[in-house]
Amino acid sequence: MNTERISDGGAKPPRTGSPLEVLLVFLELGLTSFGGPIAHIGYFRSEFVERRKWLDEQSYADLVALCQFLPGPASSQVGFSLGLMRAGYPGALAAWTGFTLPSAIALVLFAYSASALSGPVGTGLVHGLKLVAVAIVAQAVWGMARTLCPDRERATIATIAALIILFSTSSVAQIGAILLGGVAGLWLCRAAQPSGQSHFAVPVSRAAALTMLAAFLILLVGLPILIRLWPSSGLALFDAFYRSGALVFGGGHVVLPLLREAVVTPGWVGDDVFLTGYGAAQAVPGPLFTFAAYLGAVVNTSPHGIAGAVIGLLGIFLPGVLILLAALPYWDSFRKRAGAQAMMRGVNAAVVGILGAALYNPVWTSTVKTSADFAIALVGFVLLMAWRAPPLVVVAFSAIAGMGAAIL
Repeated sequence: MNTERISDGGAKPPRTGSPLEVLLVFLELGLTSFGGPIAHIGYFRSEFVERRKWLDEQSYADLVALCQFLPGPASSQVGFSLGLMRAGYPGALAAWTGFTLPSAIALVLFAYSASALSGPVGTGLVHGLKLVAVAIVAQAVWGMARTLCPDRERATIATIAALIILFSTSSVAQIGAILLGGVAGLWLCRAAQPSGQSHFAVPVSRAAALTMLAAFLILLVGLPILIRLWPSSGLALFDAFYRSGALVFGGGHVVLPLLREAVVTPGWVGDDVFLTGYGAAQAVPGPLFTFAAYLGAVVNTSPHGIAGAVIGLLGIFLPGVLILLAALPYWDSFRKRAGAQAMMRGVNAAVVGILGAALYNPVWTSTVKTSADFAIALVGFVLLMAWRAPPLVVVAFSAIAGMGAAIL
């Protein structure tokens, strides 16, 4: 696809950037994006829609909806796509590297040191960083709701989607809410005014997309066969992580049961070691999928250490990247059809509802325990909304305030 195509309204093509620019932006996000995948969607919106204006609200919401549909780590797929649109394949690699490596390195170091933050200062620091997610997600829900739920039909779809998530214990509730949102959009949102939509400027041809889809399926089906023919502990480790990344929808914490089945059941990692690493993964910024780097480092089979961490990291992220590249060229044309636009209005409203439900559980329920917690989250929200402070400022404030509250 030609990256120089212009939008339907004859506007100028989106300004492109350099891989270095993308790397630096995502490196900052990788060092400061605490709170898990839902919070990451808020961080990205604040950085790329509001501050840098790399794309508009509607295009960002459509991109988030696509990544929620696909298997793999949704927030990392959104980041990969943003880098791809900004600076091509090198930009996509830069975005993934900057966002992923800080937490991966931190977890590998934790695997070697086998120590965690302790004492009131360490506990307060971790808790303060978690409170950042409350402010970030609240800002994202507020901003997206104003744009994507401007009428009673879409507000109703968002509310129903939130209720589905809040009262369901099924791991597929999120996918079900999005599908129901799409069906409701076809029925209720056809009368809404069509919005001007720019092209997704992704340098991925349809031939390349089909190649990526073939690679995704060949690895998914072929790796177990290859291991049976030529047994290899390295291949078995890669297959375990690849299968976990390929079969999880929604990303984040949903991957944990799959990872446990992949490494604990065959005896590669003990349950206590697994849970210790999971706890550490909650305390670092960036994608939760980097938990695979920790697991790869501590497995009791060969390879382990740095080599195992690299295998785990590549294995768990690769399927999500392949299926995303397979979908992007077709998504741009699909979302411009009249029926598809009506469906996407419903889907985007459902995404707002899902974010709203996540703001309550797990973001609010797992972090806001005291009046001091609420005060820290409230000040962070006001800094973002009223003072337009960069997320990095809010992270620093919450970390210091969390330590102060713990000491006092």
